[in-house]
Amino acid sequence: MRWPYQVVGWIAAMLLLLWRWSIRFSYIDDPRPALRAQGKGGAVGFLHAHQIAGVMGVDDPHVRVMVSRSRDGDLLTPSLRCCGISYARGSSRKNGVDKGGRAALAKLAECVGEQGFGLLAVDGPQGPRNVVHRGVASLAVEFDVPILPVIILPSRRLILGQTWDRMQIPLPFTRITFHWGEPIWPEGRSVDELRALTAEALLAIEREHDPREAALCHAREEPALVA
Repeated sequence: MRWPYQVVGWIAAMLLLLWRWSIRFSYIDDPRPALRAQGKGGAVGFLHAHQIAGVMGVDDPHVRVMVSRSRDGDLLTPSLRCCGISYARGSSRKNGVDKGGRAALAKLAECVGEQGFGLLAVDGPQGPRNVVHRGVASLAVEFDVPILPVIILPSRRLILGQTWDRMQIPLPFTRITFHWGEPIWPEGRSVDELRALTAEALLAIEREHDPREAALCHAREEPALVA
């Protein structure tokens, strides 16, 4: 039964609105204005661990977020609705079964094709952490737009250390900072090359701005690729 998650999601959404009003946001080295000036959109790639802070900090009406059809997604979508954020449900193929990823990417593509920005948790919904799936790279290649890697950090947070991604929950009355990396343009690169570059970029930004989490999450292995 999934309806209990939807009920909890709506309760959380009401709290999120109050919570969001207490938080300040900073956007460091944001590439979006320059891209808009060029008539371009982009595919924003962030970590699943940062999705709550990422949703809170959406500051652009021309943004669409990809949300999985998992129970995590059920919890998140009411908050997106309350914040007026457009979204598409779907996630990566698993065991040869389409989880709605293609349809969701098509909806994100509509947004990107209109000089908007598609937001994807590159390692969601089930990880491993920092393993970049195909969606963000496919979107960049299809529309010849850059991947925009970003690490999203609350100054005060609760970290759920038992979850696969070490999910981060921003505390009220904190500041959330978006640390943007350099845009990664397709430039004839393959999807797998773009996935690897995105993983490297996210890891580099996290090591610079959140070294303790980077060390804890990547002590055992470096970023890898999955189908």
